[in-house]
Amino acid sequence: MPVYIALLRGVNVGGRAKVAMSDLRTLLTELGFDDARSLLQSGNLVFRGAARKPAELERALAAAVQSRLGMRSDVMVRTVPDWDGIVAGNPFPDEAERDPSHVLVLFLTGSASAEAVAALQGAIAGREIVRGSGRQIYAYYPDGIGRSKLTLPAIEAALGTRATGRNWNTVLKIAALAGA
Repeated sequence: MPVYIALLRGVNVGGRAKVAMSDLRTLLTELGFDDARSLLQSGNLVFRGAARKPAELERALAAAVQSRLGMRSDVMVRTVPDWDGIVAGNPFPDEAERDPSHVLVLFLTGSASAEAVAALQGAIAGREIVRGSGRQIYAYYPDGIGRSKLTLPAIEAALGTRATGRNWNTVLKIAALAGA
């Protein structure tokens, strides 16, 4: 059975959209998935299941989270080969080595064109850098994320799709969990 990684957007952030990871693991089990595991308290899930397209899983999981847990959340699903490609494709390897908490992978519900990412980069007023295209992009925040004007709403508006971000440390921990 393939292993999937699901990321929920906006879970347990700023005191809103609170959900216990144990509830999400139980939900996955009730939906027929095996070996449901979570990482941190921010909606990072790894599980096994019958072969399905990630987009199909995203819709099914988002609907189940809403109907069973009463919470609306976008869900981004990737396969282990997808995740391996994300790790290997990091355009900021030096920054990830020396400053991993300031390197983010932004997982998208849709797809971003290279032109949209270039336009986003051109609109940035600070020292942040964005790279990539497709269903995830990478961002480096050399001055930190907290006060940056390159916010999730700004990124979503520029790219025309919803996103959730995970820092490089979390990306690598999820990779290890998915490979276990």
